[in-house]
Amino acid sequence: MIRYSEDKEIDQSQLEALFLSVGWESGKVPDRLQRAIRGYDTVITAWEDGRLVGLIAAMDDGEMTAYVHYLLVHPKFQSHGIGGELLERLKAGYAGYLKIALIGEHPAAKFYAAHGFVMEEKASPMYFFPDQKDR
Repeated sequence: MIRYSEDKEIDQSQLEALFLSVGWESGKVPDRLQRAIRGYDTVITAWEDGRLVGLIAAMDDGEMTAYVHYLLVHPKFQSHGIGGELLERLKAGYAGYLKIALIGEHPAAKFYAAHGFVMEEKASPMYFFPDQKDR
């Protein structure tokens, strides 16, 4: 059975394992990742038998806009509704905000669309990497 939590205190090794399971670079710096997770306004996690299997994290301005930075589910637990449940819980927490934004990779677009997100045709995601050593 999946248990959901909003506790931001997550063991580094659990974070590392989850992020590396989906091939995300953040998992290679678990100490920084753990500090970053603690800094988000909203963090919701999914657990099975003490194992971190999913996570969503967002930052917000406290009134109008929230930005989803992370949404990931361990590959062995994908397609079981965990990502959708994490997203719906986050959306409920930001009810009343004007906008919840995210940058989804193209394969995930259908998933986000199924949860009410729409593509912004007049905008493109852009990035600046101040520390090119991490790239």
